[in-house]
Amino acid sequence: MIILGSAKTFHSLHHQSTVLRLPNAWDAGSARLFESLGATAIATTSAGVAWAQGYADGRLFPIESAVSVAASIARLIKVPLSVDLENGYSDDPLAVAEHVKRVLDVGAVGINIEDGTDAPELLARKIEAIKSMAARDGLDVFVNARTDVYLAGLVADEMRVEETLKRGRLYQQAGADGLFVAALVDIEQIKTVVAGVGLPINLLARQGLPDAEALAQLGVRRLSAGSSIAQTLWGQAEQLARGFLQDGRSEAVIETSLAYPQIQALFGR
Repeated sequence: MIILGSAKTFHSLHHQSTVLRLPNAWDAGSARLFESLGATAIATTSAGVAWAQGYADGRLFPIESAVSVAASIARLIKVPLSVDLENGYSDDPLAVAEHVKRVLDVGAVGINIEDGTDAPELLARKIEAIKSMAARDGLDVFVNARTDVYLAGLVADEMRVEETLKRGRLYQQAGADGLFVAALVDIEQIKTVVAGVGLPINLLARQGLPDAEALAQLGVRRLSAGSSIAQTLWGQAEQLARGFLQDGRSEAVIETSLAYPQIQALFGR
């Protein structure tokens, strides 16, 4: 019997003909809502989680808070959970591995970990340390290695595909289970990356990116909303609160709300 929230299930979701669609959550409530809508797995957005807990995004979030949020989500959902740990919140690969163990111990089965402006060799050492820890402790973890070659413009435009392939192969050799190429949208470049890296490719929802069915035909296996849903809701909350504060009209904050009993029902099981 396959357990819905198991690492085995999460791995298998990356090796299907369809694209795994992840509307990234930022707390237990959003995770449960997305699960109720049919999400087959839940992944967090580090930005959304940080904002919801009162921190700026960008490797500032305490690992203790990350573990606490992961535990609250894992308690509530039955599908697999993957946690965005940014850079692992340390430059020490052994410390990163222990941070990963902490989120696995509370119920996560996957993580995102990024290179950002760090040397790719550092991320490779972190991945190796994570996999060594997992083997030592009899744990299974899906490591989704995010490269910011496109997102952060780490190299000149004409070098981005080559650099992505170089990093993708390095991370694969280190033990990564997937490669997240955030901000890649060009169809021909997507084809080249899919063909050139022997890992399931994860893309980030962006303007100009083909839809999930078209991405599946290109060989992409995972599509993440990232912080987009959280950002959209922050924008809507700003508009609602501004209207309420300025006009004092009750209708401003209730016309498009989700019904109270419908929300309550999400947590009644």
